[in-house]
Amino acid sequence: MFDAKVSAQWIACAALLAAPAAAVADTLDAVRQRGTLHCAIHPGQTGMSFLDARGEWRGFFVDYCRALAAAVLRNANRVKFLPTASNKRFAVLQTGEVDVLSRTTTLTFTRDTSLGLDFTGVMYYDGQSFLVRRDAGVKRAEDLDGATICITKGTTAELNTADWFQRKRLRFRSLVFENAEESKIAFFARRCDAMTTDALALTVVRLADAPRPEDYVVLEEFLSKEPLGPVVRANDARWFDLNRWLLNALVAAEEFGVTAGNAAEMKVRSPNPEVRRLLGGEPGVGEPLGLDDEWALRAIQAVGNYGELYAKYIAPLGVARGLNRLQADGGLMYALPFR
Repeated sequence: MFDAKVSAQWIACAALLAAPAAAVADTLDAVRQRGTLHCAIHPGQTGMSFLDARGEWRGFFVDYCRALAAAVLRNANRVKFLPTASNKRFAVLQTGEVDVLSRTTTLTFTRDTSLGLDFTGVMYYDGQSFLVRRDAGVKRAEDLDGATICITKGTTAELNTADWFQRKRLRFRSLVFENAEESKIAFFARRCDAMTTDALALTVVRLADAPRPEDYVVLEEFLSKEPLGPVVRANDARWFDLNRWLLNALVAAEEFGVTAGNAAEMKVRSPNPEVRRLLGGEPGVGEPLGLDDEWALRAIQAVGNYGELYAKYIAPLGVARGLNRLQADGGLMYALPFR
């Protein structure tokens, strides 16, 4: 016997159960239909994200998006870059305004578990430090007891600084600014005794913005671990996998000696079957990601391998590669197996 009430309840229940599946986004399809990748980047940071003389965005994290566009759209230039302040970067990704966040963003437990976002890996290992005036006589972080510190809002630096001073039983006063530019201006105007953020960013500020770089010092001591990497929304497993394996492909290419210049030849001539798989010389790496088998080949040809990116954008700043060396060279970078 047909029971309308029971039937209505069953239909409502079925719809509720089906809702999560329907709500899952398909970013890859959206990017293809749009024909352009939308990428959130830093509004200005030498080495990582900056405008060149032609007014085009360049940098370590910027070129990650070009590699992604090459893999997905077969054209590294099909990217719309959205310069985004630190305190807005997660919102533009959560709301779907961009497809990926690729800027100096630290992977933390809270960010990776409570924002509806996923970090796809670590692209650069950094640590928080302090920029100080050389004539201040500050040799180590503990010498900043009682100091005023310039900090940018919406960064891990806010909590890290408070935690570090509390742990050391030291005092400090914070001046918090909406963006890094305001923080930098305040520091050079002597409104604070030190500026704090990631060490690479401080090195860039010292070299590019200080009236006399030799009058300033970035302390060697790190307050924290700052593993920086690309971020995507958490409701799209395929897009997450695609980004994770793209990052791995750039590192694997360096491990295998695959460069932008020799990738096409290595695809055919490499005696290593893993290299041939990576580059599409043997089938298998494309279909699980919704791509063809040459996606990694295009990405590497577009921007180079991980080491080439580092040499192009970061090494000129005088920053030692350190933890960002390959594991075989004593660093932390190594690729997951392509098999």
